[in-house]
Amino acid sequence: MIEKGDLFQIKKNIENFVGEKVQLKANKGRKKSVIREGILENSYPSIFIVRFENDYETTRRVSYSYTDVLTKAVELVVYKGDQKIQVS
Repeated sequence: MIEKGDLFQIKKNIENFVGEKVQLKANKGRKKSVIREGILENSYPSIFIVRFENDYETTRRVSYSYTDVLTKAVELVVYKGDQKIQVS
């Protein structure tokens, strides 16, 4: 069962990694998923923002909710130096 404390812990974990490089795997439904690398740009009370840059030198900012991480719709891996940290 999902508890409020679980969501609060995920939010605190993500806040600690603002500014770090992340790998994000988002489930798009019907066995489709997207894996991208970007920068964890900011954290707000209900959402967090990840900035992606592509080959055409355009920047895209995408927001995700902490509930997405809790329900495993989004998986977040943080690169801290040469170490990978799974956020959950």
